[in-house]
Amino acid sequence: MTPQQVCRALRDDIIRGDFVSGQRLTEDTLAERYGVSRVPVREALRTLEAEGFASSRPYAGTFVAELTEAEAADLLEIRALLEPLCASRAATRRSPEQLGRLKELTSLGQAAVRDGRLDELARLNSRFHEVLAEASGSALLAQLITQLSWKIAWVYAVELPRRAEDSWDEHEQICAALEAGDAERAHTVVAEHIAHAASAYRLRQRGGADG
Repeated sequence: MTPQQVCRALRDDIIRGDFVSGQRLTEDTLAERYGVSRVPVREALRTLEAEGFASSRPYAGTFVAELTEAEAADLLEIRALLEPLCASRAATRRSPEQLGRLKELTSLGQAAVRDGRLDELARLNSRFHEVLAEASGSALLAQLITQLSWKIAWVYAVELPRRAEDSWDEHEQICAALEAGDAERAHTVVAEHIAHAASAYRLRQRGGADG
């Protein structure tokens, strides 16, 4: 595995909850887990630290970072501003290939829900929203969404399985709006999709605080 592949695998494992916030990440353990030497692991940890998934402490090592409530709130607000804009642009700018890819990802997500393969949903969901951003025709928007997508996946990781069926039905509605070339409908459907996910996340947070 290359350092990039190790980074992706470890990031996926953190998002899935295989490694929890505050857990120590040792090079030896990770090298054994992914079947590589310590060198690509070291590079992967540096990348994940830059992305905010890991943090190093002097004389203590590297640990899974903690996603603060303030950071989560910022991510939710930024997503609510950017993605409806992406969708409205994508309705008139997307290519047939991009629409086909979005439909394919939606089918894969729905199949994963039916088969109970919920650990695949975060990756599929992130890729769907990355392709949607690319379909906007704006390189800047696509870059911003891609940079945020994995942190957003981390915010929603616990919630995705709970509302999985509804979420992927909403993805299907997004595809329909894009196929129809309806920019207003695409904007509305994506805004509602994000609002539903954010509402579920905040409800869980309040429940955790009350409990």
